[in-house]
Amino acid sequence: MADSNFIDYVKFCSRSGAGGAGSVHFRREKHVPKGGPDGGDGGRGGHIILRGNSQHWTLLHLKYKKHVIADSGKGGEGGKRTGADGKDIILDVPLGTVAKDAETGEKRFEITEDGQKVILTAGGRGGLGNDHFKTATNQAPHFAQTGEPGIEEWIVLELKLLADVGLVGFPNAGKSTLLSSISAARPEIGDYPFTTLVPNLGVVSYRDDKSFVMADIPGIIEGAAEGKGLGIRFLRHIERNSILLFMIPSDATSIEDQYRILLGELGKYNPELLDKKRLLAISKADMLDTDLMKEMEAEVPKDLPYVFISSVSQFNLDKLKDLIWQAIHS
Repeated sequence: MADSNFIDYVKFCSRSGAGGAGSVHFRREKHVPKGGPDGGDGGRGGHIILRGNSQHWTLLHLKYKKHVIADSGKGGEGGKRTGADGKDIILDVPLGTVAKDAETGEKRFEITEDGQKVILTAGGRGGLGNDHFKTATNQAPHFAQTGEPGIEEWIVLELKLLADVGLVGFPNAGKSTLLSSISAARPEIGDYPFTTLVPNLGVVSYRDDKSFVMADIPGIIEGAAEGKGLGIRFLRHIERNSILLFMIPSDATSIEDQYRILLGELGKYNPELLDKKRLLAISKADMLDTDLMKEMEAEVPKDLPYVFISSVSQFNLDKLKDLIWQAIHS
């Protein structure tokens, strides 16, 4: 896990720049013995900005940034010259990144579009120069505003993968094998539980040069919402999937029981997940004959579209793609 390039959680201190101070200055020119105040304003402090970048798929590049500090604004000058703004710091993040307050857990915003920019920590405003404070009764103010201080706060960034289809199932249900069979993704595949330790994305080619994105989520076990197994760490990735494809192997003791357990864990984590479209793929169907398939069909919950598949023999994979495509565009 530590060596993986997939990082979906980072925490760092974000400190914006302070605003520059306004200037106290008076016009001094030859033949102008009573020049008035002309102090300029201070520059704005630098912002910390998040920008969506579709070329990024992980937060790895931010893993070792424990402090992100923007420059302060420069002070104003005479002649009503405004000080330079502090340089903004722009952090590129993958689409689906959620920014939260580290102390309260409050969600600030979410980056969902390429090029989208949102100010994470705003820089302080620059102070007004003494030119702003002249009045009929105070024509020579000897004071100006100081700039606003910058903001220092601890921020958490969480990545929720954006995918059309999310694979949901117990460990060893065949999710990684399916993803490797119908896309160019090459997740680790093994005959032991929890082979998949991080989510994997794959682009699945469809007819007429169409495609959709599939996400392989690490296996869920009963009690995952309470922290068992890999816990809820990766359940958040399911939130951003349009369709949930449940995968249950044909050698399962009960298809209906496994489906209910998986559905229950999703509901405990986030009840809104139960509103998503659901499909069922019964994997390892190369071990079944027609009679066994008919017997197992009776265990499939009503109104749940399903298909028997085998990733190894490619059995019904085109039919599965058709089912997914119809669900995405229905």
